[in-house]
Amino acid sequence: MFEYAPAPESRSVVDLKPTYGLFIDGKFVDPSDGGSFKSVNPATEEVLAEIAEAGSGDVDRAVRAARRAYEKVWGPMPGRDRAKYLYRIARIIQERSRELAVLESLDNGKPIKESRDVDLPLVAAHFFYYAGWADKLPYAGFGPNPAPVGVAAQVIPWNFPLLMLAWKIAPALAGGNTVVLKPAETTPLTALLFAEICQQADLPPGVVNIVTGAGETGRTLVEHPGVDKVAFTGSTEVGRAIARSVAGTRKKLTLELGGKAANIVFDDAPVDQAVEGIVNGIFFNQGHVCCAGSRLLVQESVADRVLEALKRRMAQLRLGDPLDKNTDIGAINSAAQLARIKELSDAGSAEGAERWSPPCELPDRGFWFAPTIFTGVTQAHRIAREEIFGPVLSVLTFRTPAEAVEKANNTPYGLSAGIWTDKGSRILWMADRLRAGVVWANTFNKFDPTSPFGGYKESGYGREGGRHGLEAYLNV
Repeated sequence: MFEYAPAPESRSVVDLKPTYGLFIDGKFVDPSDGGSFKSVNPATEEVLAEIAEAGSGDVDRAVRAARRAYEKVWGPMPGRDRAKYLYRIARIIQERSRELAVLESLDNGKPIKESRDVDLPLVAAHFFYYAGWADKLPYAGFGPNPAPVGVAAQVIPWNFPLLMLAWKIAPALAGGNTVVLKPAETTPLTALLFAEICQQADLPPGVVNIVTGAGETGRTLVEHPGVDKVAFTGSTEVGRAIARSVAGTRKKLTLELGGKAANIVFDDAPVDQAVEGIVNGIFFNQGHVCCAGSRLLVQESVADRVLEALKRRMAQLRLGDPLDKNTDIGAINSAAQLARIKELSDAGSAEGAERWSPPCELPDRGFWFAPTIFTGVTQAHRIAREEIFGPVLSVLTFRTPAEAVEKANNTPYGLSAGIWTDKGSRILWMADRLRAGVVWANTFNKFDPTSPFGGYKESGYGREGGRHGLEAYLNV
């Protein structure tokens, strides 16, 4: 055994401003009728910056700016010219990727090796990918002359702030739309840095507008009559409210909501490989992942062996400073989310499931939760039914493939699933029967800008990524 020496990434690459305004019509402006709130480092509870909170008047200004840009500049612009801006943004993201990664980890709490090695490469890849589509829309399979929708209102969550921004903004701009984006109130800083990147890329004013605030700001934005398209990623509860608010209007809507994914391990699976997939599936980004493999279904005959290997691997996970390059598990994003994780974990214990965490020293300040697994879980337990959105894994067993399918589908969600087996025919048989938008085989949490992502049932509708991700931003 050996000890890891600290290997912190420097904060000096980030130039944090004490206050940030709203980004409307190509400029940072003060709110006209809103207030302000603080963005906090979840690992230390340190206040990072004071952020403007957009009121209804500010949202109206942003939507009007987006409408002017759409009608006069961006909509009529040839696709090849829009592509040049998207390529330019992608290259600037790559050039400033270290700065963006550090800021993401500071504001979100995720380990720097995840923001640096996973999030940022995917962010740049999405802009590169959709830049390539901008002048090829007639060949995307949506008819000979697909037209942009208009002004898109986009509301994104706090778990992947910059990546969700890229998923939404890149296809919208490629299709000729303009956007008003509202980042989550706990993680606005990389979106505001992206606004600076838009300025650096000389993006025409009004094409991208960013209004910061909490739930009321988001509600005002999606209900604004000047919006043509709403895209939301977040909780199922809020998704329902948005669907109700746009019902009966002309607005197009896509929703990417919660999940309770099953990660299914068969008796012929390579155990060590499967364990790495289990760990990645639930402990990546502290479990703050809509498609997290939060339900582990293990074939009964190998359950003890898999659990033994899983506990051994979990004991090696390093929890601590998100900016330390050795850290595997960072901070929970907020006090409210930590309270939610604790509530459901306590419910799991109260309902009779057996709780286990590796020896883990939690820092004195910040929001922290040790990686946890529950065994003896039934489908009636709350921890098996409700989305915890934290580093908590519920373990169930099965005997036959049919039973695995039945248990995996016994959820109101349907975002993702994982299958671990040596048999290709079984993978295809299972994938055909699992009601999930994405099914991974002998891997988990693999994303690519060319591949569509989305869910069934209460996990939402519509797809993001790939050619399919363009359709929501086109009148076809």
